[in-house]
Amino acid sequence: MAISAAMVKELREKSGAGMVDCKNALTATEGDLEKAMEFLREKGLAAAAKKSGRIAAEGLVMAFVSDDGARGSIVEVNSETDFVGKNQDFRTFVEQVAQLAMKSPDSDMESFVEEPWINGDYATIKEALTNKIAVIGENLSIRRKQVYVKQGGGAVVPYIHGGGRVAVLIELVCDKASDAVVEAGKNLAMQIAAMSPKFVNRGDVPQDFIDKEREILKQQALNEGKPEKIVEKMVEGRLTKALMDFCLLEQEYVKDGELSVAKYLEAVGKEVGAPVSVKHFVRYETGEGIEKKEENFAEEVSKAMQG
Repeated sequence: MAISAAMVKELREKSGAGMVDCKNALTATEGDLEKAMEFLREKGLAAAAKKSGRIAAEGLVMAFVSDDGARGSIVEVNSETDFVGKNQDFRTFVEQVAQLAMKSPDSDMESFVEEPWINGDYATIKEALTNKIAVIGENLSIRRKQVYVKQGGGAVVPYIHGGGRVAVLIELVCDKASDAVVEAGKNLAMQIAAMSPKFVNRGDVPQDFIDKEREILKQQALNEGKPEKIVEKMVEGRLTKALMDFCLLEQEYVKDGELSVAKYLEAVGKEVGAPVSVKHFVRYETGEGIEKKEENFAEEVSKAMQG
């Protein structure tokens, strides 16, 4: 039986497996979709090792918080294609990894993946990951994680944007527990997702970061043909503006352009009856810092059909 591109596409949508694996499964089962699904599962672990060398720069980031709001986690799990990020089985797996990360303060990924899986289906996180690689048909990687544990009052708040393209975890400190503090955490997490600050405030900025930024701005000004005698003054002005963008508390609050983030937090503190401050935050964007391989979906289908 001839295997059509439509059949391959349908099996991929159902299984999340790679194009070539789907075509081979359909060929082996003479086009029977259900048998092809079983074939992919049975092929399983033997195929996983072959995929480990492929670039995994897509996938999902996920932020998660415990029911009592005391602990939160953020993780990134990568896949080879953004198609996999839309697969519900993969999304569920990433959510489970985030839940496990929340209970594990160890940031060392090699140790983390050796911890027990969320249920009895697999002995370890690594074993569950290997199974997912086999079933989905792409290289997958648990790249990084961060855990916050609330101390005293305040709130640990997660935010996920773009279906898992960007995730933020933020911890606010306040002596009084309040829904208003949690709401402030959500608002600031959205601010962080949109504006990508690097630091909480000016005092957190390392001197070497400032020196490097100053040198970049100086070179930019010289490249613009500005007279060297005024470059230094220009650079300091531009540096001050750049640091305002880099520091969360100095940014313009996106929901009210009349306020800075710092002024917004002051207003929340007055409402709550106790000062509210940002202890720390982390922002993950899927695949940031990974060199991505550009793929054309139509070409991928064509390559798969050509064998």
